[in-house]
Amino acid sequence: MKDNYQTVLDSPAFRKMVVRKWTISIVLTMIMLSAYFGFILTIAYDKTYFSQLVADHVTLAIPVGIGLIIFAWLMTGVYTYWANNYYDKEVEEIKKQL
Repeated sequence: MKDNYQTVLDSPAFRKMVVRKWTISIVLTMIMLSAYFGFILTIAYDKTYFSQLVADHVTLAIPVGIGLIIFAWLMTGVYTYWANNYYDKEVEEIKKQL
């Protein structure tokens, strides 16, 4: 039984799946971190940019911050879509090999 697991772990299909999962995870993480830190760094180095009023008593920082939260949800949705439609199918194929 242990040989079957080792065969799967050493298989090119499994390695390709692991690399693809890490690639997707790292790319989406970098995109999210770039957006978040871009927002924070803009606040830190150019306070006047986000202090512009877009409505009575509402600065630009509020809609941009809300947009950042929505963007995070969308990124989660992208990962979930990918995992449900591609990753899970690859996992099932590899499970069949056991």
